[in-house]
Amino acid sequence: MTERWVINASPLILLGKSGQLDWLPKLGRVIVPAAVATEIAAGAQDDPARNWLASEAGRCLIQADMPVTDDLRAWDLGAGETAVLAWAIQHPEHEAILDDAAARACASVYHLRYRGTLSLVALAKKRGFISACRPVFSKLKSAGLFVTDHLIEQVARAANE
Repeated sequence: MTERWVINASPLILLGKSGQLDWLPKLGRVIVPAAVATEIAAGAQDDPARNWLASEAGRCLIQADMPVTDDLRAWDLGAGETAVLAWAIQHPEHEAILDDAAARACASVYHLRYRGTLSLVALAKKRGFISACRPVFSKLKSAGLFVTDHLIEQVARAANE
């Protein structure tokens, strides 16, 4: 069975700045909600995620946003996080890719499957798309991922590094 992902802006931006977008679609079926694409398109013209989404490789992943319920809207999350969660609620076969703590808390309340950018990198290593996680983790931190060294160490150990 093909894994299905619905991904938020920050993981895409961080993976882009770290030079890691090429393997993302190989992990499974990736969906980028339109609100996420719009958020990324508003960024700097030289942003790798913006350019990737404008290319054929990224453009084909963009899907229309799902309707947002009032109870989801009440969480007052960003447009991208809300669109990812709305997609995951209406398509429970998709796992949400979120780094934002409030969005992850919301996902838990809705009993949605989710993971963060570090977990995606570990999965990419497991599947042989990258040879090691630690160098990518370092690039992600340099690109702006706010994560503790303790968490990086836990994920690296879980990835047998």
